[in-house]
Amino acid sequence: MGSFSNIQLSSTPCTKGLDKITGVLYSVSMNRSNRNKRTNRRKGNMKNAALVPLSGPSALDTPAVSRLVDAFLAGRNERTMKAYQNDLEDFAAFVKVSTADEAARLLLAHGQGQANELVLRYKAELVDRGLAAATINRRLAALRAMVKLGRTLGIVPWALEVSNLRAEPYRDTKGPGRAGFRRLLDELDERMDDKGRRDRAILRLLFDLALRRGEVVSLDVVDLDLEAGTVAVLGKGRTGKIKLTLPGPTRDALRSWLDVWGNKAGPLFVNFDRAGKGRRLTATSVYRLVRDLGLKAGLKVRPHGLRHAAITEALDLTGGDVRKVARFSRHKDLRTLNVYDDARADLGGEVAALVAGAV
Repeated sequence: MGSFSNIQLSSTPCTKGLDKITGVLYSVSMNRSNRNKRTNRRKGNMKNAALVPLSGPSALDTPAVSRLVDAFLAGRNERTMKAYQNDLEDFAAFVKVSTADEAARLLLAHGQGQANELVLRYKAELVDRGLAAATINRRLAALRAMVKLGRTLGIVPWALEVSNLRAEPYRDTKGPGRAGFRRLLDELDERMDDKGRRDRAILRLLFDLALRRGEVVSLDVVDLDLEAGTVAVLGKGRTGKIKLTLPGPTRDALRSWLDVWGNKAGPLFVNFDRAGKGRRLTATSVYRLVRDLGLKAGLKVRPHGLRHAAITEALDLTGGDVRKVARFSRHKDLRTLNVYDDARADLGGEVAALVAGAV
C-alpha cells in the first residue's frame, strides 16, 4: 500500500455493496481471483479499499491550505480551538501524516468523491474504536466545517457530504437539583476564608444565572457592576457580551468575594494554588472545584450539572414556560429546552401509567 499523502482509488475491477455504518454504496477493489468472495469482504470494506499512490504531486497550493487551517481555528475560544485541533490531529494520525496542514491538504487534493470516501473510512474507524457518537459527530463536523470554509475561500468548489451517526444518547438534564445545590452551599457555610468566598461566588453564578464554566472563568472585574446589579457575559458562540441581571444572593456572594480580591483590573476569579496563584482560574479548575465539593457533600456533581439543575428548576417555577426560560438559559434553539422539559415532566412515564392503568 502506498503512502496516504497522495492517494486515489485503484483502477482494478470493483464490486459494490451497502455499508452498514454509512448507509451508502461503496466500491472495494478486488483481483480477478477473489471477485467471488464478496461475503467475506463485507465487514470492514470501507477501511480495506485499496489505495494507490498518485504519480505526481497535487496541484493544490500548500500555503493556501495552511492559511485555511489557520483561518478555521482563528477567532474561536480556547476550548473550542483546542477541541478542533485535537480533531484535526486525530484525522492526521488516521491518514498517517504528521500535521493538521498535511491532513487538510490530503483531504482537499483529490476531489469530492475521494474526500467523501476517505472520511467515510475515517468514520468507520472511529466507530470501530468504540468512541461515543457525540465524539464521532464532532470530529466529522470539524472536517465538514473546514472544507466548507475552503469552498468559501475558493480553494475547492465542493463540500463534504458525510453525515453524522444517528444517535440519541441518554442525557441527564436534571443535575443535582435544588436540594443538591443547597448541600453544596452548606459545605461552604463553615468556610469563610478567601477561597471559600470565591467558591461561593462561582457556585452562585453557575446555578443562579445558569452560566457555563467557560463563561465564568472568562469574566473580568470590569464586567461586574454591583451598583447596577449586572454582569456582562460573553456567551457560547457569541461575539459580544450581554448584560445579565444579578439576583440578590448572587450579588451578595460576589460582593463578599470582591471585599477580598478588590476592584483591580484583570480576571474576576483567580487561582489560589501555589503554582498559579493570582492567575486567571481555568475551566478545569472550576470542574475540580465543583466535583470535589460535591464529593464532600456525598454527591456526584459537575459544573454543567448545576446549569442543568438551574434550567430544570426554572421550568418548574415558570410552569414550563419554554420561551421565558430560553431568555434565562440563553439557548438559541427552543428544541433544546424541550429536552429539559420532557425529562422534567416525564411525559412518557405519565402515558405509560395511563396505559397500564387502563387494563
